[in-house]
Amino acid sequence: MSKKHSVLFICLGNICRSPIAEAVFLRLLQEKKQEQNWDVDSAAMGDWHLGLGPNERTVVTLKKFGITDYNHIVRQIKQEDFEIFDYIFGMDHQNMSDLDGIKPKNCHAKTVLLGEYDPKKELIIVDPYFGNDMKDFDKVYEQCCRCCEGFFNAVTGS
Repeated sequence: MSKKHSVLFICLGNICRSPIAEAVFLRLLQEKKQEQNWDVDSAAMGDWHLGLGPNERTVVTLKKFGITDYNHIVRQIKQEDFEIFDYIFGMDHQNMSDLDGIKPKNCHAKTVLLGEYDPKKELIIVDPYFGNDMKDFDKVYEQCCRCCEGFFNAVTGS
């Protein structure tokens, strides 16, 4: 049996972008009947929301697109994550800079912008938290769908 793949999605607070990416990727794996071949999680760079669930606008967005079974508790990234996960995805350049600042030398994980897998080449997934428009959350969801599919296809050769 081959080794499981593993991915960790990161954003600033783990209440908007990274939970959306995690939920989207989990649904993609279900659709492709690949859940057993992957370990998937998400985490925050900061500790502001530890122990809480996703932002309510995140939950509304996921439900709008048919993801009703996603459960999540915010956690912060830890050093072990760099050895546990194959890929750690940041959403923007600040996430990547923060990851580079805590990443151990010779770590196992490949740190990469999730947007690098976007076929539309939208590199940055902008934080919708501070905006007042639900369309910003829809955009994050749509970007995550494209990026997660692109990543899955690149890794699996699908």
